[in-house]
Amino acid sequence: MSNTERDKLPKAVAIKYDINGSTAPKVVAKGTGIIAGNIVHSAKEHGVPIYQNKTLTGMLMAVELDREIPPELYQAVAEVLAYIYRLDQRLGRR
Repeated sequence: MSNTERDKLPKAVAIKYDINGSTAPKVVAKGTGIIAGNIVHSAKEHGVPIYQNKTLTGMLMAVELDREIPPELYQAVAEVLAYIYRLDQRLGRR
């Protein structure tokens, strides 16, 4: 498979943020192709909100698993977390 073909495959990254324990969100899963599909399927199955942003996903793919996101991604990830918070509020979840 060429790099161009690989770049066209779907990608997914799962992040976790524990407001009581972590200083920054961590990358807890990431993958391309079938793995990405499994991550998305699992999120849907468990009611985890999905936020689509190819640019941010590409940047998060470079973060090692179980590592906190780097400071240069704080602003972008904060926007995702704010979106999820608003979504949870509308759905009556905390």
